[in-house]
Amino acid sequence: MIGEIGYFGDARLARNGALLLERMHQRQTVCIRKLTEGRAEQVRFLRFLSNKEVTVEEMISHRALLAGVAAVGRHVLAIQDTSEVNYQAQRRRKHSLGTVGNGTDVGLFIHPVLAVDADNGECLGLVDAQIWRRTTGKAANYKELPIECKESNRWLKGADRAKAVLADAALITVVDDREADIYEKWDRLPDQHTHLLTRACRNRSLGDGRKLFETLASFDEVHRFELDLTARPGKKRIARKATIAVRFGPLTIRRPKSCSDRQASPEIDLFAIEAREIDPPPGQTPIIWRLLTTHRLDSLEKAVTVIGWYRRRWDIEQLFRTLKQQGLRLEQSVLEDGNALEKLAAIALITAAITMQLVAARSAAQQAAPASRVFSSQQLIVIAALLSTRQGRTAKQRNPFPPNSLAAAAWIIARLGGWTGYQSDKSNGPITMRDGLERFYAIADGYHLAAQHLCSS
Repeated sequence: MIGEIGYFGDARLARNGALLLERMHQRQTVCIRKLTEGRAEQVRFLRFLSNKEVTVEEMISHRALLAGVAAVGRHVLAIQDTSEVNYQAQRRRKHSLGTVGNGTDVGLFIHPVLAVDADNGECLGLVDAQIWRRTTGKAANYKELPIECKESNRWLKGADRAKAVLADAALITVVDDREADIYEKWDRLPDQHTHLLTRACRNRSLGDGRKLFETLASFDEVHRFELDLTARPGKKRIARKATIAVRFGPLTIRRPKSCSDRQASPEIDLFAIEAREIDPPPGQTPIIWRLLTTHRLDSLEKAVTVIGWYRRRWDIEQLFRTLKQQGLRLEQSVLEDGNALEKLAAIALITAAITMQLVAARSAAQQAAPASRVFSSQQLIVIAALLSTRQGRTAKQRNPFPPNSLAAAAWIIARLGGWTGYQSDKSNGPITMRDGLERFYAIADGYHLAAQHLCSS
């Protein structure tokens, strides 16, 4: 069952929030009109979103508790990234918003932290999310300000909150991209329980006087592997099978002049990996990942494992796809107030994370996760009834997962969304899951209406 979204000190508010979350999950939209059964419910939901007692922090922290419980005893990847929600097309109808990345369009920013099991890829849910509106420009002395006064502090804050939520995990690895290559983060966050894995952004100065990128390129090549790259038309990247050369080794980075914390360590010991594409097709920019980590890389096996953890960063990209244009379409919401849009974005993030749990549920190592984590007992009856209608005659088209598992339910939902059931058919991601959920809940509603009619006749 989807469950509560927060307490808010008011049982009525908690019920309305839980109902709004459940409807959003069932109907896979953020449109308030489509989420309600009539005018009265529409008013209830709008009042919930405009109530000052309802906060983004309460909703996110409440859901994070569930991820924290699921993470006990595991090695967890806390994957974080930032995305913007652009409302420029509705600018005249919106108020109390800020500007987004281009400095002119109106919208807001979201920065979630998604928990993923490092060993089997199971999505455990959100452990944090920061949502804000950029209403002021950069200060004239921005570079001299302490990191706590900068928007980039979100990377430290997200990782810090993940450490608190995942305190009972066996190990935490915070995974992020180039924007998070911040010296203060390397200095403050790692401990025996928490490691960092970040794609390098800056060609940092090293303890021996050399530069990071040149030093990485000078390491001996120790391994090659093939990587399937999908096409990215906007970036003019064609789909291809890339050959990747791997180098790795230890190094020491120096505190840069731009570091705002003069008390930070003058040097930090890290390990680094370069994964570079060999002989890309003509006109194509080669893939180059320069990764910095606090994990000790004492073998090729460990280095390849760390590269695999970094590749799981794609999960948060999938989360954004599920949240925005190809999924819940958050950027199309007609809500006018910026404060209400922040709360709607928080509920949409929670919904998208639940969908991601279904997308990842069929990994072989996580078949024991129960379907009751997402579906009610009545909905599980419908899932069981649908099984025989979705399975084919051959072994390749039969549901291979244990009954009542989340993996088995996800298999059926994906089939409802148009997936063929063959492992070779890769069209079974979040968009397929969204379509399957819409169809499933329509079937479930019809089933329960028919059952009620039979009982009353």
